[in-house]
Amino acid sequence: MALSIFLYLFISTVVILIVSVYMYIKSRGSENPLLPIDWPVVGILPSFVANLRNFHDYLTAVLAASGCNFKVGAAGASSARFFITSDPANVQHHIFTANHANYLKGEAFAEAFDVVSGTLLTVDGEACRRQRAKTQGILSNPEMVSSMATCCRGKVADGLLPFLARMASAAAPFDMQELCARLVFDQTATPVFGVDPGCLSPHMPSMRVADAMDTVMEVGFFRQTVSPSLWKAMRWLDVGPERRLAAAHTVLHGFVTEMMEKRNAARQLGSEGGVLDGKVVDIVSHYVDDPECSDAMLRKTLLNYMIGGRDTIGTALPWLLYSLANNPRVVSSIRKELAPIASRKDDRGKMVVFEPSETKPLVYLQATLFESLRLYPPGPLERKNVVADDVLPSGHRVRRGEAILVSIYAMGRMESVWGKDSHEFRPERWLSEDGTKLRYVPSCKFLAFSSGPRMCLGKDIAIMEMKTIVAAVVWNFDVEVLEEQSIKPKLSILLQMENGLMVTVTRREERNKP
Repeated sequence: MALSIFLYLFISTVVILIVSVYMYIKSRGSENPLLPIDWPVVGILPSFVANLRNFHDYLTAVLAASGCNFKVGAAGASSARFFITSDPANVQHHIFTANHANYLKGEAFAEAFDVVSGTLLTVDGEACRRQRAKTQGILSNPEMVSSMATCCRGKVADGLLPFLARMASAAAPFDMQELCARLVFDQTATPVFGVDPGCLSPHMPSMRVADAMDTVMEVGFFRQTVSPSLWKAMRWLDVGPERRLAAAHTVLHGFVTEMMEKRNAARQLGSEGGVLDGKVVDIVSHYVDDPECSDAMLRKTLLNYMIGGRDTIGTALPWLLYSLANNPRVVSSIRKELAPIASRKDDRGKMVVFEPSETKPLVYLQATLFESLRLYPPGPLERKNVVADDVLPSGHRVRRGEAILVSIYAMGRMESVWGKDSHEFRPERWLSEDGTKLRYVPSCKFLAFSSGPRMCLGKDIAIMEMKTIVAAVVWNFDVEVLEEQSIKPKLSILLQMENGLMVTVTRREERNKP
């Protein structure tokens, strides 16, 4: 579906098609066919259009062939000047940390994600600092963290594992990506609103709200790829991806209204979902009575929390389970680490649920998680706008108004950054020589949780939830990926799988457990 968005590029000009074919033929005889040609008028657009089906891998190849940096000058379309990098030196010393004030998200980004404009996802400067301080206070509150851990544990025990057991008994294939989406949607929305949407309940309700959030990310990618005048004209005409986005906005605003009504009704009945030791614990309580937070901003803020919590974990989990299914050696190592904990539980014959406090010290499990995030970062591309002329550590000069694209996906696969085995799934690279401690890796190399003043505030919570989920799945089930399916990312701000992840699961017999 995401790919169809870019068909409008083909319809808008036949010239791009002609130039694409000519470019392909000519590049076959060039010295470095991996580097795109910057054509008059259309710039490098033909190269990117011709490689949409493998966009991130193509960008990785371009950056590897150009020394981690690629500059598109004004020789092409003047409005499309930008600089692409996967160079840790540029990221560490300028873009994300020491000189971060010169590289902002900018107004264009806020316009592209207008459904949450004015929230932490889109703002810069002082507004960003104020909102981060409030968000950090909420997400670091021990009661909130405990509530989220309890919610995650409950969803695993009462929703995820019973579903997997039913699928194992029926020997039925299912979409693991959709299952992860349902699980993570529930465990994100419940702490936000204090009520459970029930997406993981046995009757499996419609996922139209999650689909609407996916549409926001797909059309957001489209908006940042084409000229603003094009998508704004499409919005005015209510056609193409903009028509889909308008419908998605309606669904999302309706969801917030519905959840607030359920929350209010639950509070009146004294049956709140977000309760810890008799005290109501939910995120909306921190904003609903804030006189500086209008109704419109409240809606956007709650959606911002949904995007922040749901997208990172919901996108990362399917790739992690996919990687584990293809690496049985890693699965065995995780089970070996879990075995002492499982042996202390009197659950013989039952499925084992691991407490978040039990999985927290497990270093190999966390190394596996980081290794998957290195290869499959939920947000594969980060865009920054240059405020003032500057020279990067790589020696490249960038000018005010230019866009910088940081390919987090490519950075995780660069031999110059990670070594000759950069494309291998090897959790051991994150461990000390004796395997007992996590090795320090600077965030400038590993940007899955961003870096510097924009470091993800929910990082620890996300790690806790993913370790709890993966430990339960790996210990209790064997997961097998169905053959002859295409596993590739969709065109979106998120690195979601375009066609889902069809798998089967088998219940592990007690006698086979280590």
